[in-house]
Amino acid sequence: MEKTVIRTEAAPAPFQGAPYNQAIVAGDLVFVAGQLGLKPGDTTVEGDITQQTEQALANLAAILDAAGSSMEQLVKTSVFLQDLDDFAAMNEVYARFVGERPPARSTFQVAKLPAGAVVEIEAVAHL
Repeated sequence: MEKTVIRTEAAPAPFQGAPYNQAIVAGDLVFVAGQLGLKPGDTTVEGDITQQTEQALANLAAILDAAGSSMEQLVKTSVFLQDLDDFAAMNEVYARFVGERPPARSTFQVAKLPAGAVVEIEAVAHL
């Protein structure tokens, strides 16, 4: 199976030049790397859980669009939270982005995320 690298300026480049891509298309699926609440071109994350979740999902949407997919085509997401007490606030923003047919999802509390982020979201979508 061939894999296609997806790259868009509408979302942040790999964090600190790390060896990964924003997304890979393999077959009819798009695998999107974890997205922080980092604005394209920025090196630090700012804002609370609501603002960071909003930006992380905007980044995810931009990458899916560049791949020829969309948020409506999401089939699985994984959400990593620095503090599980942020679950409700993250969920409010998340619900607005994923619509009435949300994907399957896992949510984890983790010890630390890059750049002081409080949320990271990765995804798999259908083309």
